[in-house]
Amino acid sequence: MLTSRALDELEESRLVPEKKVLYQFSARGHDMAQVMLGLHLRDGDAACGYYRSRPMLLALGVPLADALGSGMGREGGYSDGRDIGVVFNYPNPGGAHALPMCGGVGAQYAPAAGWAQSVLYKSRVLGEQDRGAIGVVLGGDASCATGGFWSALTIATTQSLPMLFYIEDNGYGISVPSHYQTPGCDIAANLASFGNLAIWNGDGTDPEGAARMIGEAVGHVRGRMGPALIRLTVPRLEGHSYQDTQTYKSEETVKAEWARDPLPKLKAHTADLDWDLIEASVAQEVESARAEAEARGVSSPDRVTDHVYFEGEAARVGGGAGLALDDSHAEPRPEGQRINMVTAIRRVLDQELEKNPKVLVFGEDVGPKGGVHAVTLGLQDKYGHDRVFDTSLNEEGIVGRAVGMALAGLMPVPEIQFRKYAEPATEQINDCGTMRWRTANRFAAPMVLRIPGGFFKCGDPWHSQTNEVQFVHNPGWKVAVPSNAEDAVGLLRASLRGQDPVIFFEHRAMLDDSWARRPWPGDAFVLPFGKARKTRTGNKISIITWGAMVPRCEAAAEGVDADVIDLRTLMPWDRDMVLDSVRRTRRCLIVHEDLRTGGFGAEIAAVVADEAFLDLDAPVARVTMPDVPSPHHPKLLEWAVPSVERIRAEIDRLLGF
Repeated sequence: MLTSRALDELEESRLVPEKKVLYQFSARGHDMAQVMLGLHLRDGDAACGYYRSRPMLLALGVPLADALGSGMGREGGYSDGRDIGVVFNYPNPGGAHALPMCGGVGAQYAPAAGWAQSVLYKSRVLGEQDRGAIGVVLGGDASCATGGFWSALTIATTQSLPMLFYIEDNGYGISVPSHYQTPGCDIAANLASFGNLAIWNGDGTDPEGAARMIGEAVGHVRGRMGPALIRLTVPRLEGHSYQDTQTYKSEETVKAEWARDPLPKLKAHTADLDWDLIEASVAQEVESARAEAEARGVSSPDRVTDHVYFEGEAARVGGGAGLALDDSHAEPRPEGQRINMVTAIRRVLDQELEKNPKVLVFGEDVGPKGGVHAVTLGLQDKYGHDRVFDTSLNEEGIVGRAVGMALAGLMPVPEIQFRKYAEPATEQINDCGTMRWRTANRFAAPMVLRIPGGFFKCGDPWHSQTNEVQFVHNPGWKVAVPSNAEDAVGLLRASLRGQDPVIFFEHRAMLDDSWARRPWPGDAFVLPFGKARKTRTGNKISIITWGAMVPRCEAAAEGVDADVIDLRTLMPWDRDMVLDSVRRTRRCLIVHEDLRTGGFGAEIAAVVADEAFLDLDAPVARVTMPDVPSPHHPKLLEWAVPSVERIRAEIDRLLGF
């Protein structure tokens, strides 16, 4: 606790004024109880904290030079200078992991629930001995207003997960008092009748009382008696951050908070200790850590693009759950009758579930119903409720839970029912994608996030959105957009055996489309990402497309001397094939279902303009949807979605240019 105080004091008095630390959050007042919590955690546990959780890290044993140097942006430490120091992580071999925290308030809850569920999964499915490991999440009282808190609370209580919610109530969310966040300003009191949740509620500045409550709550969860929530009232003795002057607090409020400082209470409770000796020792250790941290250099800018994706070096925590690709083949070996995409995807999931016990599939309605598109039909009957299961209706919880499972070494396959419904999960998607990079390969959370989308017979603004470009714009994610059953098999198997998170886009119109049917390509067929395929070859024009637009482009190019290129993946995408084709045909047409403004076709057009401009005999052209949501009536939809006729008209225009 004294070390935490000394680090705060050093940053506030020297390192922030000297502009060596740019983001600083004091833990004064929160520190004593956090240290007590940290001392209860052990190997197998994982804790996901927030920006005021450094005292817990100190209790877990984080090196002081990392705790300081990370805040200074120096090389090494939490992130090799890539992330702000209060956004910490700590692999901690042999002890409890501090999972990578997120910059967004409330985003820490669902991954902690995923870790807690993985503890039970490893015992029930993998046969590992249950040693009482738990998942812990720390949050301030204001974070209890977020969707992340409520999603995790629902998951933990309905599934009886070994999870501890540790709420530090300092009465404010930055400057906003608790009564704006929680009726009655007491989340524990409000949750008193919440089913299957044990609650402790008390004073986090009382050494004896806080120690007792934390010990009881941890013991409850370790004893597999269900999840627990502990709310401890604590004073925030400094501003929200260094820059916060707390002018919104009265002088009486500030005095009352300092009167509750837990440090004098702890000293009085342990008067037999030589506090002067401890303080002198801490001062020496902190000063030594400062010198070591300041001696560290700044990470070389030429390394800042490392670790966006897996580069052959495994992360220290997370990943490694996919099977090896030793027996795979990149060329299809067709066998049997043609099958649709639904059957192809289901068969791959079935095979990987059977071969790899770390694979688990979940989402809304994927269990007995088999998914609203029937992709998971029969899988729960075959593999049981632990491995194929329905979830509560909360997309942030679905993806966030998957993050925690992936960090625990599983291979989660969450499903978002329709593309538009991914919006509540965008923070978790972004955080997952940046994890390997922002922790400098200390943590990674590979998964396969399956998302059906696009039009099907009709459209509408809620079920028919594509907008793949949003996922491409999230660093760290790979994005697959198969147009047919064969490609779906190869890309899905590659995703399930890979080391990166993947968005696997399943176009609704192609799931049972006759054009998209293909023979089974083999049980070991794996399609590399970033390798497009020419579905038609020619010399007069290059047509670049993907998904449901591929068969329309093929039909439009009938009788035309054209290259039709199915990208198959958008991140990465096959720039080489596109540029080689355009340089040869000297004309480029890009066709996609998404909106025109800011669509992925604009990126392709920019690359062609940058790198093949002098080879062009006509402007780079695009055929897309107009900038409107997907219309519902089939007649309106067909007007909006690129049609064979519109595509052919643009082909003819470019050929005649």
